[in-house]
Amino acid sequence: MLDLFRSQPKNLKNELLSGLTVAIALMPEAIAFAFVAGVSPIIGLYSAFFIGLICAVLGGRPGMISGATGAMAVVVVGLVAIHGIEYLFPTVILCGLLQLLVGVARLGVLIRMVPHSVMLGFVNGLAIVICMAQFGSFKTVSNVGNLEYMQGPALWIMLGLVLLTMIIIWVLPKLTKAVPASLAAILLVSAIGISANQMLPDHMAAENQKHVVMTVGDMLATNAKVSAANAVLADEQPAAADSHGAAAIDAESLSTEQTAAITAAIEHIDPSTTSIRAGLPTLFFQTFSLPPMTLETLRIIFPFAVVLAAVGLIESLMTLTVIDEMTETQGNSNRECLGQGIANIVCGLFGGMGGCAMVGQSLINVESGGRGRTSGAFAACCLLTFVLFFSQWIEMIPMAALVGVMFMVVIGTFEWASLKLYRKVPLTDFLVMVIVTLYTAIVHDLASAVIIGVIVSSLAFAFKHAKNVDADVQFNEFGAKIYQLHGPLFFASVAQFKELFDPRNDPETVVIDFYYTRVYDHSGMEAIHAIAARYEQLGKTVHLTHLSPACREMLAKAKDLVHVSLSDEPQFHVSTERLQGQAVEG
Repeated sequence: MLDLFRSQPKNLKNELLSGLTVAIALMPEAIAFAFVAGVSPIIGLYSAFFIGLICAVLGGRPGMISGATGAMAVVVVGLVAIHGIEYLFPTVILCGLLQLLVGVARLGVLIRMVPHSVMLGFVNGLAIVICMAQFGSFKTVSNVGNLEYMQGPALWIMLGLVLLTMIIIWVLPKLTKAVPASLAAILLVSAIGISANQMLPDHMAAENQKHVVMTVGDMLATNAKVSAANAVLADEQPAAADSHGAAAIDAESLSTEQTAAITAAIEHIDPSTTSIRAGLPTLFFQTFSLPPMTLETLRIIFPFAVVLAAVGLIESLMTLTVIDEMTETQGNSNRECLGQGIANIVCGLFGGMGGCAMVGQSLINVESGGRGRTSGAFAACCLLTFVLFFSQWIEMIPMAALVGVMFMVVIGTFEWASLKLYRKVPLTDFLVMVIVTLYTAIVHDLASAVIIGVIVSSLAFAFKHAKNVDADVQFNEFGAKIYQLHGPLFFASVAQFKELFDPRNDPETVVIDFYYTRVYDHSGMEAIHAIAARYEQLGKTVHLTHLSPACREMLAKAKDLVHVSLSDEPQFHVSTERLQGQAVEG
């Protein structure tokens, strides 16, 4: 997969064309995620503009695309549903402040602790999630707001255009690289789709769908109908939204009154929710009421802000690492934290739902030739231009073209070579990759998947090294017994460390040589003191030798914390000379 996106020289034409491609592909996702969050599609588009522009200019990874994302939307939806939209914008601002603190504290480098097996699982799981999300575009809405898969001619036309898009993206680079393949595919398939919608009879369209070839405008109408139906059933039959704002409603279980209410709600949908046209964004308090500025409000928004900040940074930093590997360049994780923080603060001030890096759109950008900051900034500006001036044209783009682009992203994202890693890498690493992949694919929570992967990898590492502590035993010419330790001494290896010694049968003088080991934590220091105390109770002397300066400093600082008691603190000496073959001074 990485060979597909190797570093290419920056070119202004490629940057601009790539940015245009990203903007077109970004629009339906921003709209869909807004519906998932339970807010107006315009809020999702404004969020994509502010997050995309500011992160492109100030972020730590040129070529990476940021915007409104599903990971943030699934956190936001609970806040909006329970407390109302007026609490959303202060939460996003607080989220940005927390991300700024992470950047100032230079904690972005913690992403280096993510093992390669977790990275593989993240990439593979992400590819599966992107693939599954595209199936929502093959659905149409019924009279009661229930989503059903297309059937008949509409389905076959959709599949044919998706396949055509993928073929163009695959073949065109072999012929010319003057135009990004994704952009060329979108334009050509859009021309075919618009012509088909004008020439083909309406009875070929899917149920309740205006056009034979589903367009971005049709998707807006579909999501608006689903949201209207869910609003009617919110207190009686909550429906779980997917990554496209789609929800499953059991039409057969609806009463006559519920069906009538849903039908009426669909007939009276606000036209603003079925169009992307809007004016310039304004400060949120000019449109929405402010929540009370009290500690109770802070208590409400703070947990959501913490989760948003964590999810946004984890997904952004993982995306940064993926793009680093693909382009063979190095991003700045701390700067990315700062950029994300500033972007979310501004986004919240102007009535946005927040956002972070988008792996799928970043891959489209890289594949289309976007390597610098220009492509991301231009994509954001194009997005706002579409909203202000060209909304009717964007709404005519077939969803099949965008689905085909994303399917090609899936093929390029999945690490196919990882399928051959079984028995070629340690079993624990392979299992971690599988766990992260499956968790990501099933739960659709990328941030939690990464955290779980890191935890499992850490536990596996600790368990593996817990039994790596052993000792070579020797006696010097004066009868002193020398334990020359090997392996790390930390919480998981303490039990093994204590089993190495035999205080009752050992001679009067014992040397513990740390030349080949290190003490890493409080548990290790406590184990040393416990062993020394056992020897002291038997009237024997223990010498510690070749402790590193850091280990000696730790023991000195913890002297009053890890001894048995103040009255019987074990007394031992710390030597700086190797004692093998030398006399031991008490």
